[in-house]
Formats: sequence, C-alpha cells, structure tokens
Amino acid sequence: MMRAALRWLAIAAAVVAGLFLAYQGYVALRLWWWVDHNPASTAFMSARLAALRDKKPDAKLKHQWVPYASISVHLKRAILVAEDDKFADHEGFDWEGIQKALEKNEKKGKVVAGGSTISQQLAKNLFLSGDRSFVRKGQEAIITVMLEGIMDKRRILEIYLNVIEWGEGVFGAEAASQHYFGTSASRLSAEQSARLAAMVPRPRFYDRNRNAPWLAKKTQIILERMQRAQLP
Repeated sequence: MMRAALRWLAIAAAVVAGLFLAYQGYVALRLWWWVDHNPASTAFMSARLAALRDKKPDAKLKHQWVPYASISVHLKRAILVAEDDKFADHEGFDWEGIQKALEKNEKKGKVVAGGSTISQQLAKNLFLSGDRSFVRKGQEAIITVMLEGIMDKRRILEIYLNVIEWGEGVFGAEAASQHYFGTSASRLSAEQSARLAAMVPRPRFYDRNRNAPWLAKKTQIILERMQRAQLP
C-alpha cells in the first residue's frame, strides 16, 4: 500500500515538474518571438478588458503601438527616473531598491513601496495575474531572468512603454499622450512626460483625480531629475 502511494506520488511530482518546464519553455518562446514582433496584448491588458466588459459589454481598450524612435526622449527619461533609475546597469533586479522597499514597508506596517524594476513589471504584465502570492512572485523572477537574457534593454523599454496602464482602459505611451494631452507620444514635452511618469503607480486613480496635489508634486520631482537618466 505504501509502495503504491509513493509510486503515485512520484508520478504526480513528475507530471507537475513536466508542466512547469513546459510552461517555462512556452514563456521563453514567446519572449524570443517578441524580440522582433510586437505583442498585440498582455495578460494584464486582457484582465482589465474583462473587468471593463463586466460593466460595459462593448468596452474597448485604448492602445496603439509606436516604435521606440517615435516616443519622446523626455518620456523615456521620465519613466526611467520615476520607475527604475538603475535600469541600464542591473540585470533585472535592483537588490538595493528591494531592500529599501522592504525596510520602508516594515516601518509603515503595510506595503507602501515595491522596489520592482521595469523588467519585473514587464514580466508580470506580459504573463501573470495581479495576485501577490509567493508562487506568482517566483514565476515573475523566472520570467525576468529570461526577459533580460533574451532581449536587450532597448527592446525591454520599448515594449514596457507600449503596454503599461496609464488610465481607465488606456495602455501605452501613444494612447496616454492622446488621452491626456491630445498629442502624439513623439511630441510630448518634458513636463507632460514627467506628469505621465508620475501617474504610473496609480494610473486609474490619477485619471479620475488629475488635480491631485501629490501628482503635481511628484511631477516636479521627476522633472528635476530627468537629465540624469541613462537611456539604453
């Protein structure tokens, strides 16, 4: 009886391991394909569209892909300063930033800082759900390592700028530029870019509260720091 149970346990473990490895292979192939093909959507975009259609069945996302060269250098600098100022140097993880975030969260007694890099955020948005489980964080780390190994920094930033959320149903730099300023991503000014970068942590909130005092304050902070950004 015990021997049979152990045999079935071994079979189950082998199946789970096989599925795990198959999924990693699937992710690696998708990333390899996206080196020179643009993702039409992401897991996060699909989840947000489903949530919007629960309220409005014919809802659509605002999203238009634009190449890296057609995105304002101001926005690239603003995003790097606001979200990941060590992007050009790290290999997917900012360990110092993670440590600082942990210390800040422990001091506050709740999660107030993340410490995730642009690569980690992109890994999550492309493939994963929004839950905060250890399993999901582990998978995010694996995808981040693959992402950094398969793509160069320029491509990672290009995809990130085209798929991140910037408001209620608004995704990517071009849609955000049109939504908030009525202009293209290539024509964004430094101040407009800083404002968009300041919105990234809470895009839907700031879409509804565009005159929030903290948004204006954060915009100025980013604006003052933008010139130090290292573009890939």
